[in-house]
Amino acid sequence: MNPDWYPAWRDEAIEQLNAKNDRLEKDFQLGHWSRYDYDIETRRLLFSNGEEIKVTAEVQIAGSTSAKSQSWLWAWANSNWPDDVMIDAKRVRSFGETNSIDELTQSYVTDVDDDLEVLGWELSAAAVRICDALGAYRSPSEGDARFYIIKAISWAG
Repeated sequence: MNPDWYPAWRDEAIEQLNAKNDRLEKDFQLGHWSRYDYDIETRRLLFSNGEEIKVTAEVQIAGSTSAKSQSWLWAWANSNWPDDVMIDAKRVRSFGETNSIDELTQSYVTDVDDDLEVLGWELSAAAVRICDALGAYRSPSEGDARFYIIKAISWAG
């Protein structure tokens, strides 16, 4: 069950995320670095060309997709993550509970449209909007992927 306003709200969230991510690409060349690393202790993504870190981003984990199960798993439902990396994901769940939005309150969201990447971006867009984040980043991998909410970003150095 979802409120009547939710589909339009989510569509707006997707448009907003696309604009935010376009800005991150323009300003920080996000998506063009040859390497990224995740430092779980500092909750940062480190983007580099080889050995030299160029951009750092403070992030929270939104969730992940699984090609095997054809689903999204919210970070708040993944016992492998420490609490401090899923604060925003818990905020999304709370928003979903307050507004009776199923896909924000269910641990797993099934990929009914057979496009797992789109599902990941759609749910990340909702998280970015709820948490007023700067954008989102998807780990560059085949099949399974992790989606991050970008809270702050800067050039290294």
